[in-house]
Amino acid sequence: MSSLITSTIDFDANGVQHGYLQLLHSVHRSAYGFIPIPIASIKNGEGPTVLLMAGNHGDEYEGQVILSEMIRTLPLEEVTGQLIFLPMSNFPAAEAGLRTSPLDQGNLNRSFPGNPAGTPTQQIAHYIENTLLERADYLFDLHSGGSSLLYKPTLLISLYGDDPHLAEKQAVEKAFGLPLTLYFERDEIGGFSSAAAFRKGVCSILTELAGGGAVTKGLAREAGDGLKRSLKSIGAISSAPEAAPGRSRAFLEEGSIFATEPGVFEPLADPGEDVKPGQPAALIHQTETPGRPPVELFFEADGVILAKRVPARVVRGDCLFHIGQGERQD
Repeated sequence: MSSLITSTIDFDANGVQHGYLQLLHSVHRSAYGFIPIPIASIKNGEGPTVLLMAGNHGDEYEGQVILSEMIRTLPLEEVTGQLIFLPMSNFPAAEAGLRTSPLDQGNLNRSFPGNPAGTPTQQIAHYIENTLLERADYLFDLHSGGSSLLYKPTLLISLYGDDPHLAEKQAVEKAFGLPLTLYFERDEIGGFSSAAAFRKGVCSILTELAGGGAVTKGLAREAGDGLKRSLKSIGAISSAPEAAPGRSRAFLEEGSIFATEPGVFEPLADPGEDVKPGQPAALIHQTETPGRPPVELFFEADGVILAKRVPARVVRGDCLFHIGQGERQD
């Protein structure tokens, strides 16, 4: 079954186009309405086709700002090929400022390949995988930590077995210039955007850009410049700002520290810090029980903190730290 979503822009036309994907949605307020998912295209002759996504999770704002700025300011003559922008990919979630859609509780980045006749989130996933990625050579999916996590800006490189795009991904890693990179294995049948890209033969790159339910001062510009360098490195645009000198570190494994009890989380380390086994990681204060000492948690391996939890109140199973391990030595 083909998608029920229609587009107000012509993907085959040259030039700059702004419009919407129209997802039919019948509710009490509007019997024959549609959900307007913002989309833009900048197409200039022959070259790679790049899908640029943000708002996959609606409470992740840095990517939405970066893509909106690029749509407004990138000159047509600097593009070689086509850039397709989805700045609010899961529009209902992004409009509400929520990780998941308020319409169906759908997590877009767990919903691929989707369903053309399913819930709104399933329909969006199906359209992205089977219409947009079908056209694309590259995918950049810009994530951040959202409301619950704060990341040291990190590039995520998903590997699928003997990955045919590894060399391209490594070239983008150098061009983007984020402080940290995490390589990790994925399953090609998974519900992630990177798995959808792999199924379509598309080279995918993801980010985790700060977060905490805010936009960090200066980061949108810095990461936006990195995105432009990446697009230049794959031949999609003709110019990009130079990278500022700095050390970049890459990791081949990941780990996490989770809350073991409910309570109030006090972190004892911050993103970007190196940690060692046995080092104190966090205290979980049992404030509802006067006189009870806090639960102590410790790091279990050498690594660097990629992200820490932002909200203080936790329950058992909440992720407190995301950790990069097994540093790659160039």
